[in-house]
Amino acid sequence: MTSAFSSAYNRRAFLGKTSQGLGAVALASLLTPSRVNAAATKGVLGTLPLPQKVKRVIWLSMAGGPSHLETFDPKPKLAEMHGQPMPESFTKGQQLAQLQGQKLTCFAPQHPFEKFGKSQTEICALFPHIGSVMDEICLIRSMTTDAINHDPAHMFMNTGSQIAGRPSMGAWVTYGLGSEASDLPGFVVLTSLGKGGQNQPIAARQWSSGFLPSRYQGVQLRSKGDPVLYLGTPQGISLEQQGSDIDAINALNRHHSHLVNDPEIATRIAQYEMAFQMQASVPELMNVTGETASTLELYGCTPGDGSFAANCLLARRLAERGVRFIQLYHKDWDHHGGIKEGVALKAQEIDRACMALITDLKQRGMLESTLIVWAGEFGRTPMSQGGSGRDHHNKAMSVWMAGGGVRGGLVYGATDELGYAAVENVTTVHDLHATMLQQLGIQHESFTVKFQGLDAKLSGVEGGKVLKNILI
Repeated sequence: MTSAFSSAYNRRAFLGKTSQGLGAVALASLLTPSRVNAAATKGVLGTLPLPQKVKRVIWLSMAGGPSHLETFDPKPKLAEMHGQPMPESFTKGQQLAQLQGQKLTCFAPQHPFEKFGKSQTEICALFPHIGSVMDEICLIRSMTTDAINHDPAHMFMNTGSQIAGRPSMGAWVTYGLGSEASDLPGFVVLTSLGKGGQNQPIAARQWSSGFLPSRYQGVQLRSKGDPVLYLGTPQGISLEQQGSDIDAINALNRHHSHLVNDPEIATRIAQYEMAFQMQASVPELMNVTGETASTLELYGCTPGDGSFAANCLLARRLAERGVRFIQLYHKDWDHHGGIKEGVALKAQEIDRACMALITDLKQRGMLESTLIVWAGEFGRTPMSQGGSGRDHHNKAMSVWMAGGGVRGGLVYGATDELGYAAVENVTTVHDLHATMLQQLGIQHESFTVKFQGLDAKLSGVEGGKVLKNILI
């Protein structure tokens, strides 16, 4: 009897361990109604407490910390003071990153600004394509964050906490709402690296499910080469045979679940189911031969080249297929030196693609049901670093939003005359999360999960506020 139990346990343990390799493909996925209970595609919230203005989020993460002073926040006074000492009244007693204790010198914005749209919103002249859709965009110039170094700042922007192990915003959203995609994960991540070559690591913990069930974790699709490793059917094995194997493995897992009542076994079953479905859905997703020449020209991309532009096109295709939360990381914004050349290069890589995503969604009648957010993890100092760059900065940054329920052509908040700190309508990451959740129909104050004795939530234990003035 003992030997039989040991053998059964080891077999189950083996299946549990080996499922993780395949499950990493689709930890965030929800089960396919054709193979399992259709209720599994629904989130825990059921009937939403608020009107749902948007169905999905596309979050454009500019990794490295884009400078607001070379993108969306004009500062003529800073230009006047170029080369002069930074007034101590701004910086005395303040936290700095690598400039702490050093001589602080004002550093002028490195590119001119121009006015765009009916709103005559002033942004850097390097971004004329974004300028062409400025009347669709709400620009927030008063964003702040708690973190001043990359990894904790990414954690804070993604999870509302600098502590690793908390659920990411995409995990919270799919946990609450579920997904409309039957054969793709509900939360998908794509990454791209610019030509500047500063490849700061982006860790999978940024899209983790934390203490939520692991099926809600983000799934990273590779934008160049095979989108998912081991996606193809092994040589000599048909899809029918593979489906039979999965059915048999999941039958064992369900039996194990009845014995031990472990919720992660349901995730393991979901991993197998979704991975099987993705063998058909992912190749179709990545095959853009059906896109018109005008669409490809709009994005200015070569499909499959791994660029930010190609990922924006994939984001639209994912949105069409019902994916709930789509996050695009574009690296190489960490300009401690050479910021003039660096931002010019970044603008070439993202300007047209951001415009194209907004335009394409609007043409297809999808913009009103999609919330687009553009954000880095922090801003940059108005003081120079090394004579040609800027240091990390958490007291001022610019983000923008576009899509359903957001007031286009609006500038919200302001920084001081040197761009050092937000001074008008000061906004926090928790406010941004609270606003996103409200647009999805979720009341952020009550959307909680008990963890370590606290009612944990994306918008923070201390709470964020919905930015009502930017909403229609």
